[in-house]
Amino acid sequence: MSSRNEFDDFLNDDEDTPFIDTRADGRLYRVPLGRLSPNLVNPRTDFGTEDDLVDFGKSLARRQNQPCPVVSRNAYLKLWPEHADRIGSIDYVLVSGERRFRAASAVGLRGLDCVVNDNFAIDRKTFMEAVVSENVDRQNFDAVEEAYAVQSLVKEFGSNRAVAQHFERADGWVTQRILLTHLATPMQDLVRKKGLPLEHARTLGKLARDHAWTEEEQAAWWQQKQQERKDAADQLKRDKKDRKTAGKAGGGARPATGPQTAGGGTERQRTEPETARTKPTGTAPSFTAVKHEQKQTPPTTTGETADRGVGEPEETSAGPEPMEQPDGLPEQRTPEALAPEAEGWNFPYGSAEICARLLGNHMERDKLEALHKLVGELLEKESAPAS
Repeated sequence: MSSRNEFDDFLNDDEDTPFIDTRADGRLYRVPLGRLSPNLVNPRTDFGTEDDLVDFGKSLARRQNQPCPVVSRNAYLKLWPEHADRIGSIDYVLVSGERRFRAASAVGLRGLDCVVNDNFAIDRKTFMEAVVSENVDRQNFDAVEEAYAVQSLVKEFGSNRAVAQHFERADGWVTQRILLTHLATPMQDLVRKKGLPLEHARTLGKLARDHAWTEEEQAAWWQQKQQERKDAADQLKRDKKDRKTAGKAGGGARPATGPQTAGGGTERQRTEPETARTKPTGTAPSFTAVKHEQKQTPPTTTGETADRGVGEPEETSAGPEPMEQPDGLPEQRTPEALAPEAEGWNFPYGSAEICARLLGNHMERDKLEALHKLVGELLEKESAPAS
């Protein structure tokens, strides 16, 4: 007799692989629902609404495409003898297919097609792997159910790594799921309803685990996180509105800086770090007073630190320097930006030497002499009452 068959010819398969019946007794049973029991270690709890089960039951009444894997009562009780009273005097226990069992019960079906395979009940680890893997692989669990399913596997396998290796996943895959088991019940309900994103839920689960947070503490953390997310979204909207407003006002020639405020400057300048506002913006011509090749710090005297502007270099008592522009001075701004009310740069009033150098490098001689005269008059006027 030839070793080839019609399937070999159709599939062009030369491999002589025998067909083997892998079922425990080689037979498919139609088991009455009254002789079946769901297992009591199934981590799945959400089987859909009553209407969902009725619709599914009607479909099963027309045709059951997938039989339910079951084990005998004796094989199951060898693993969990304490369940004897709870499962009652049935013949078979479901390995998976509890939703099919509930749907069939909802429409009054008399039985379900089942395949008996006591090999699933060799030990608890094998049984739990069979219970969980179908739902995990097909993503039938919600996130919280999956967390408890993975936790039950860790209990049987002995470690997170053993479960990860069995399912060919990274170790973090196990850890991230188990974190959800540390959430309080109301927070888990939020996860199920998509009201708490998984990223935040796992962060909260880790905090709850590490700090033994109560339900109130977990709720307070999530409330604060929601406020932070709202504030960030509102800021993005304001920035977008500011850019549009500035674009219309400037004809698109300058970057958006937001509307002017009563205290001078713009909203954007008030929110940016001080160091981010030391460079000129837009297309206005500018040059720098800093000599980059000169890496010296300007001198200072006692008591000047408190008067130094934000963003200026720390001053030392190194003594007088050559009349070159010291490194670290802010870049020259446009006349409008150098007005007293403008934000973004403070004139170095705390150091007379830096002030003199800055004015000497950028003022014409006649204007500098006029300034010198004016300063002298002001000093005489202030000293007049004391004399």
